[in-house]
Amino acid sequence: MLKINFYKNKRQGDQNYGKIYGRAENAAPIGITELAQHMAEHNTPFSPGTIKGILTDMVSCIKELILLGQPVKLDNLAIFKASIESKPANDVESFDLDSNVRNVKLLAISCGRLKRKELTNDSTLGYTSLAQRVKSGEIILSSRKGEYVATE
Repeated sequence: MLKINFYKNKRQGDQNYGKIYGRAENAAPIGITELAQHMAEHNTPFSPGTIKGILTDMVSCIKELILLGQPVKLDNLAIFKASIESKPANDVESFDLDSNVRNVKLLAISCGRLKRKELTNDSTLGYTSLAQRVKSGEIILSSRKGEYVATE
């Protein structure tokens, strides 16, 4: 189940200032080792170590390919490709790769069964325990560290 918490829009001047939104609360991420263990528990003949090796090599190969400008599509997951963030130049002649390209970043575009519609249709939603307490009126929303969260 995907747990939902609340936050309040605090952007001054925004037409939705002060309105309440939902935000998915995610657990700590798992790494390749934990993913390999999880996959091995799905009646596969491969050991967690074998799966981990394959996943580790896959990550390295995807990085290598996208840095060559070759997007990689993992069916029903995402298309991975490189993109850049750049600073503007006044004209083509003054654009310089070293000074105008800020950084290279990874884009992951969902595809197949992980597209937005499919994820939405397949999801089960529920409130976090904190959000349930807000809904019941037990606690209220207030600001903490520049972000709105439920607090007592």
